[in-house]
Amino acid sequence: MESVDVIIQNGLVIDGSGSESIHKDISIRKGRIKHVESDIKVESRKTMDAKGLVVCPGFIDVHSHSDMSLPFDNRLESTLRQGITTSVIGNCGFSMAPVNEERIDMLRKEFDMFSPPGANIDIIWRTFESYLGQLEANKISSNIVPLVGFGAIRMAGGPAYENRPPSQAELEDMKAYAKEAMEAGAFGMSTGLIYPPQVYASTKEIIEVSRVVADYGGLYFSHIRGEGDTVVKAVQEVIDIVEKSGCVGGQIAHHKVAGKQFWGTSKDTLQLISDANARGVSITCDQYPYNRGSTSLISVLPPWVHEGGIEKLLERIGNPDIQQRIKEDVEGALDWENLKEEAGWDRIFIASVKTEKWKDTEGLSLKEITQQREYPDEYATLFELLIDEKAEVSMTMESMGDEDIERIMKGKYTMVGTDGAGVAPTGVLSHGKPHPRHYGTYPRILGHYVREKGVLTLEEAIHKMTGFPAQRLRFHDRGLLRAGNWADIVVFDPKTIIDRATFLDPHQFSLGIHHVIVNGVLIVNEEGQNEELPGKVLRHRVGLD
Repeated sequence: MESVDVIIQNGLVIDGSGSESIHKDISIRKGRIKHVESDIKVESRKTMDAKGLVVCPGFIDVHSHSDMSLPFDNRLESTLRQGITTSVIGNCGFSMAPVNEERIDMLRKEFDMFSPPGANIDIIWRTFESYLGQLEANKISSNIVPLVGFGAIRMAGGPAYENRPPSQAELEDMKAYAKEAMEAGAFGMSTGLIYPPQVYASTKEIIEVSRVVADYGGLYFSHIRGEGDTVVKAVQEVIDIVEKSGCVGGQIAHHKVAGKQFWGTSKDTLQLISDANARGVSITCDQYPYNRGSTSLISVLPPWVHEGGIEKLLERIGNPDIQQRIKEDVEGALDWENLKEEAGWDRIFIASVKTEKWKDTEGLSLKEITQQREYPDEYATLFELLIDEKAEVSMTMESMGDEDIERIMKGKYTMVGTDGAGVAPTGVLSHGKPHPRHYGTYPRILGHYVREKGVLTLEEAIHKMTGFPAQRLRFHDRGLLRAGNWADIVVFDPKTIIDRATFLDPHQFSLGIHHVIVNGVLIVNEEGQNEELPGKVLRHRVGLD
């Protein structure tokens, strides 16, 4: 008699395609789905009863920064425990490779910004291929989809933190780094155009490097050049880059409208995306379901302050004359992504620091800290905090409106991404007060926006979490519950699933996730996460789409 490894019985199957749910059983054999049928009659080593529960594909996090977690802990607990079985890494122009030996100190300072207190990343790779090989050698809990970061490419082969175009020789070096990454299996290239050194790159420079990505059938992912006053212009830039480079598609990262004065502009950005698709330019976006963003605190400083890298930045903010110029530029709201203008000091909150002096400020706003410590103004607080912490401070900022969040969520071309990373309530990755999206993105949508508010149906939401990102990444054997596909599966209770993480108490797992299976291996059950590491590094191969 035919036998399988696992049968999941009596569950409400939502297959990820957007189709209506149906009661069926699912069997798994050798890591793949064997049957999706009613009343499967085969022998099984393990049977799971999913009565009253939803069975769906594992969630695909199309915008993750878990590459910054993996060097310290390969279990990715906060992502697995919310149902994520595949994470796209290398977003916002930040990737761990390529590495130029002559500029490795510059790269180390970049990585230190995201490392836990007292910990550093040991950079033992140089090429993108060797980096992916290191990930495979270390083993991982879930699947990884790599992107190469434009920022890493500019640091390795281009002008790095110099505010100028690359020379022709530098441009050729940048293209060579992009080529090596694409040949190693990168699915595309990402940019983070508010972050140095990428903020210094022109659209033309990005198009030139993107043409190499296009040659290999790659995608262009972008944290766009502005999410407030210039959000429409910034979305148009993505469309132009994709259209002129020939990339197969573009992905707008964590799409939002930041700044109360700009709320409502999502009508225009969504229309731009729709119009682009109508004329054959494939543009999609992702979103997390919170009204706060999160990034490094140095992002509130004007772009010119960052020229030359972190050491130069620290020199400048320690100079009283330059401090005055910074104040004038921030208050003048010049033509750059001015996060202070979009949120205000009362809505910019410290998420994590590394020294004891500032530890009690985690969770507080710059305005609250200034008042409590009796500093003359928020700039004095900002400068001293950054100097003491060597610029290694993360923040959250409240700047989005509910109507835009829900409008973008319902958009035809919107999928889900955390913009988070694998962290944990204990151990090296338990520091600070990280954005709750690290723990709660997917359960928050399924619990709050589906069950409580009815913004999406369950089938629509799961499609945006599974089948749609799988289609964007051109997977043929993941993202849908189909016979022959890899068995990445989540079993959850639609009546109880909800996020628990908050901005003041973020290190809390969500409720309602019963089982998570990665490549046919059960890794999460009601008791928690086990020590299995069944994840794979997925590599894009031209001609296999």
